[in-house]
Amino acid sequence: MYLSLAMGSTECVLLAVMAYDRYVAICNPLRYPIIMNRKVCVQMATVSWMTGCLTALLETSFALRTPLCGNRIDHFTCEILAVLKLACTSSLLMDLIMLVVSVLLLPIPMLLICISYAFILSTILRIKSAEGRNKAFSTCGAHLTVVILYYGAALSMYLKPSSSSSQEIDKVISLLYGVLTPMLNPIIYSLRNKEVKDAVKKLLGKVPLLLMHAKL
Repeated sequence: MYLSLAMGSTECVLLAVMAYDRYVAICNPLRYPIIMNRKVCVQMATVSWMTGCLTALLETSFALRTPLCGNRIDHFTCEILAVLKLACTSSLLMDLIMLVVSVLLLPIPMLLICISYAFILSTILRIKSAEGRNKAFSTCGAHLTVVILYYGAALSMYLKPSSSSSQEIDKVISLLYGVLTPMLNPIIYSLRNKEVKDAVKKLLGKVPLLLMHAKL
C-alpha cells in the first residue's frame, strides 16, 4: 500500500514540475539553461519524492490503525480506498486526512499545470511560423497526453462521493491510472524522438507487405 501510494503521489507532483519545465522551455527558451540548471532539477525532483513519500506514510500509518471488519479486500491490489471500505466505523480523522492529501496532490498540481499551459498556449499563438508552432506543440504533446490520462482517472477515483459508483468501476479506474498510464509513458514520450518516429514509420510501412506475404 505504501509503495503504491508513494509512487502515485510522486507522479502527481512530478507532472506539475514537468509542466513548469515545459513553460520555461517555451516561454523563456533563451534563459532555460540558467533557470532549469542541474541544481534546480535535483531540488524539484527531491521535493516531489519527499512529498509523495511523506503523504503516503501519513495515509498508510493511519489506515493501518483503523479497525477492520473483514480481511478480504475487493480489489486487485491493497488499494487504500478498498481497505477503508472494510472499516468497522467511519473515522473523521481518516476521512479528513484522505481529503487533505487528495486536494494537495490532485487539484492543486492540476491547477498549476493549467496555469502553465495557459501561458504556454498564449506564447504559442504569438509564434508566426507554422514550423515553430508545431515544434512547440510537439514539446508539450507527450506530457499533456499523460496528464489527461493520469489525472482524469485519479480525480474520478479519489475526489468522488463514495456511493457514486460500484467497487467494480473503482477497480477499472485504478487499472487505468495504476497500470495502463505507466505502460504508455515510454511509448508516449519516446514518440518525440525522431529516430523512434522513423522506426515506427518503417514498421508501419512493412505491415501491408507482411499481410500480402501471409495471404500468398
